[in-house]
Amino acid sequence: MARSIWGGAISFGLVNVPVKLFTAVRKKDVRFHQLHAKDGARIQQKRVCSADGEEVPYEELVKGYEIAKDQYVVIEPEELEELDPESTHTIDIEDFVDLDQIDPLFFDSSYYVVPDERGSKPYRLLLQAMRDANKVGIAKVVMRTKQYLVAVRPVGEALVMSTMNFADEVVPQEELEGLPGEATDVSDRELTMANQLIASLSADFDAGKYHDTYRERVLDLVERKAEGQEIVAQPAAERPAPVVDLMAALEASLAAAKGKQKAS
Repeated sequence: MARSIWGGAISFGLVNVPVKLFTAVRKKDVRFHQLHAKDGARIQQKRVCSADGEEVPYEELVKGYEIAKDQYVVIEPEELEELDPESTHTIDIEDFVDLDQIDPLFFDSSYYVVPDERGSKPYRLLLQAMRDANKVGIAKVVMRTKQYLVAVRPVGEALVMSTMNFADEVVPQEELEGLPGEATDVSDRELTMANQLIASLSADFDAGKYHDTYRERVLDLVERKAEGQEIVAQPAAERPAPVVDLMAALEASLAAAKGKQKAS
């Protein structure tokens, strides 16, 4: 059973909706531990001073912000605590915007927003009103002494809160080198073929269709080795040579897509 990680309220105007937050995504990365090859024991990480090579106990550690190479400003915990944002336990919606105005680059982690017993009716009202208006609430919330910019949006029968990156955290495209501009010539025939290829590969999004095949193969390898099976490395498959001719590549891709559609 999922456990709530935060409790408070959604605030919009003078309306407060008591809610709880639940993690919406469980990452399933395969994690390995570092072991000593000689005896299989876990490797321990130690905090060592770069000046004298001595191990430093936890109580002697301080926070330092690097202002120049090897020059730090030491900040005391009490000084940071004075700057902590006030924890109001409210998700304060400041604006309602159209979802298509928010680039996915701005989204980070997501949480389900669930009402408590007192908040079912205003929660349902907010969910339905946002769905009817096709709007997303932009809000601020404090969690674990950190202030977040968030987007609250209806997803199915629940509200989902996604933490967002601030504008100065998103890398502007002006910093990128090598992007082709409008001066790059694309023929009408090439564009038509590309549009046809995209149309032939278009489908409704089905999340269950896609799998982390690498993670599945790694876990299968772990299971087989745990059972004592001998693992024989398979020779690497030869990769097809890249097609240099753009039109030839488009035509071959379109033919393969059409053949796949007929087969299905």
